[in-house]
Amino acid sequence: MELKFCLLVCSGILLSYTSAAAGVGVGRTESCSSFEFSCSNGQCVPKSWRCDNSLDCRDGSDEENCEENECKVNNGGCSHLCLDLKLGFMCDCPPGMRLVQDTHCEEVDACLDADICDQLCVQSNSSFTCECVDGYLKSQESGRCLATGGAAGLVFSSSSGISWMSTAGSDQRTISDSTGSPGPLAAFMENSTIYWSNPEHAGIYRLSLAGEDQTPTLLFKNTSGILGLAVDWVNKLLYWTSNSTRAVHSSSLKGSEHTPLITGLTRPTAVAVHPLLGLLFWADGGALPKIERSRLDGTDRTALITSVIQNPVSICLDLPRGLLYWADSGLHTISRVRYDGQHRKTVVESNGFLDKPFGLSVFEDRVYWTDQLTGSVCSADKHSGKSLRVIQNIRTHSAAGLFIYHPLLQHTGAVLSPNQAEAADTVVPWILSLIVFLCVVLAVLLSCWWRTDSSSSSSLTAFTAASLKESQDPLVPSTHSDSHPDKKRDEYRRQREGGRPFFRMEHTMI
Repeated sequence: MELKFCLLVCSGILLSYTSAAAGVGVGRTESCSSFEFSCSNGQCVPKSWRCDNSLDCRDGSDEENCEENECKVNNGGCSHLCLDLKLGFMCDCPPGMRLVQDTHCEEVDACLDADICDQLCVQSNSSFTCECVDGYLKSQESGRCLATGGAAGLVFSSSSGISWMSTAGSDQRTISDSTGSPGPLAAFMENSTIYWSNPEHAGIYRLSLAGEDQTPTLLFKNTSGILGLAVDWVNKLLYWTSNSTRAVHSSSLKGSEHTPLITGLTRPTAVAVHPLLGLLFWADGGALPKIERSRLDGTDRTALITSVIQNPVSICLDLPRGLLYWADSGLHTISRVRYDGQHRKTVVESNGFLDKPFGLSVFEDRVYWTDQLTGSVCSADKHSGKSLRVIQNIRTHSAAGLFIYHPLLQHTGAVLSPNQAEAADTVVPWILSLIVFLCVVLAVLLSCWWRTDSSSSSSLTAFTAASLKESQDPLVPSTHSDSHPDKKRDEYRRQREGGRPFFRMEHTMI
């Protein structure tokens, strides 16, 4: 009897464990995103799968109560337009915007979609004119923006120390061989000072390249778990991320007491700063990985990337274009996004040298990174990821931190607040709109004067939309895809073409 009782108990425990592992009878909970439907059992599925005559939730709860109008509750989760269908609903966007993540709309930026300009881009009808910011010259042969003021240097850390070389990989020399394990790097180029940390030991070090004595100085000794460093060259501040405190810290470059700005993170990995706009960026690679932004004092915190991200290990800024790049060691990709979190694009995908990225930097027309697994320093075209170059391959010395050393990467100019920067961005479009309006008025007057319709019809061609290539945003569904999230698209279009009252709301921003 005792043996049978033990077998029954063991069988019950095994059955409970099996059911839990399979998600049967156990309320497995997940934190669903705003564009996902939360099943009764806690499973998350895209909201567009709700009421589509297909059981996507394991408990079938996505097909319950389908007679209701989902658009009446929080607009169906849509940021702008919501259309109730016979089976479920569909989010859509006003003209000039596109759908992202099935629920949110973002403005179409033809220049970023075309992605052919290194820096400044001006659209005229269906063509684009590329220009360069101050300090760069446009190459007559390639059209690329090339930095003036001397050749750039590529500085990286490895297990053998800190090294310098040209961006082509030549003229390599050792700066310091006393760093220990490789870690993150940053620089203050005004006085030729390098900062670095050893993630296996507590401390942040400083090394001046200007003087004869190039002995490293210990700046902070009670800091550990540092994976990211960044220098604010305008306010002369140093920022870093610490896994031991789970926070983003800041201090003066002279080494005064440091202050935790952003706390409560899970596993902060990287940090970047744009002092001219007053913006601070950081990456968190914890259970809910994301990339966030705030002001330099830690206020006005905003999430930029929260989905299709696994382990963001490094971030950097392309200052002339206003883009943030990040490397994801989980997805083996390098991606970029605008400072407001829109116009995301995957630039480099797994190519054998993105297995364990660490350092990341952008300069001119290329993105640079280190891969710890292969011990390589690599670069590729920052627009498409093409033209891969393995600049350095040091398999015996694991490469880590990386930055490009050139004064233009820390230029000083008018310091703008984020609000001022956004206001400045609207000036040029407003002037262009006024010019276009005046041109249209002039065309109408000429048309009336000559009493002909030909010129008026031709004037409308100036507003024809540009033909753009397909977006590489992983959250924007492909127009050629028949995947499951878009399986109601045809029915949606039929209802729109059938005269539903949707068109009366099409130009209204909700």
